[in-house]
Amino acid sequence: MGLRNTLIVMALLLSVSTVPFSGAASLKSHAFFNETGELPCYFPNTQNLSLDELVIFWQDQNKLVLYELFKGQEKPNNVHPKYIGRTSFDQDSWTLRLHNVQIKDTGSYQCFIHHRRSQGLVSIHQMSSDLIVLANFSQPEISLIANQTEKSNIINLTCSSTQGYPEPQRMYVHLNTTNSTSTYDAVMKKSQNNITELYNVSISVSFPIPPETNVTIFCALQLEPTKIILSQPYNIDAKSPVPSPPVPDHIFWIAALLVTVVVCGTVFLTLKKRKKKQPGPSNECEIIKVEEKESEQTEKRVELQEPERSDEVQCDVNISKTASDNKSATDF
Repeated sequence: MGLRNTLIVMALLLSVSTVPFSGAASLKSHAFFNETGELPCYFPNTQNLSLDELVIFWQDQNKLVLYELFKGQEKPNNVHPKYIGRTSFDQDSWTLRLHNVQIKDTGSYQCFIHHRRSQGLVSIHQMSSDLIVLANFSQPEISLIANQTEKSNIINLTCSSTQGYPEPQRMYVHLNTTNSTSTYDAVMKKSQNNITELYNVSISVSFPIPPETNVTIFCALQLEPTKIILSQPYNIDAKSPVPSPPVPDHIFWIAALLVTVVVCGTVFLTLKKRKKKQPGPSNECEIIKVEEKESEQTEKRVELQEPERSDEVQCDVNISKTASDNKSATDF
């Protein structure tokens, strides 16, 4: 670049740096990390001027030149090294495209258009635009932490998302069951890469879950009041009743033997108590002997009484006979 052109550009930069941008139109432009952003100029060109008659350039908020078109020719020598090879000019829309956008590219940019006349360069258009660089966070992921309190139905998990910008507003866990919904907040841990300036965020939460119903867990990352990214659902099925373990055969036989011993022992003790209350065989025999003895004595008494009874009968018979004889005598 010749000395004359260099002086012209320097003078131009000094002059435009003093031009206030308060009255110029300002637009917001969004771009995604590592993609292409657009810096519009929207020159109406009512006079139908050709590029050969114009000097066009863009500069950032630090007055660093992104692109320069001098009389239809690109002038890379005036471009700051951080922008070399990263721009392209769309002549139809008067828009400068900035490629491979980084978080550090966030900021305000201005475009300037000057008409080269015989008396020098005359500013005929300028415009300001704000470039906002975004980076999409990864979809939140739920990771289950080794649960040391499984018997109490407490679940421990982490939720994380990476490589995003700007810093999100909130991260929380949403729990859905058949009959209820619950939300669990936690302090969001964040880290920022020193080079890319992208954020990694995560939370760790613990909460009880009802074992008798199905549970669905979502992790939510809130970027803006109305913009939320949800994780894939993490499902926990209801726990079925734990069946009793089968009883081993040897335990069954041992139990049966114990029951048999207990039953036999009970029967034995019952019989033993009954024997104490009832007379034994020897007593019965003695009773029988006593009864037999008494029977014999009775029989002897009967035998002794029978002769006595026979004498009385004899006497009665004799008396009857005597009386009969006396009667007979009387009759004769």
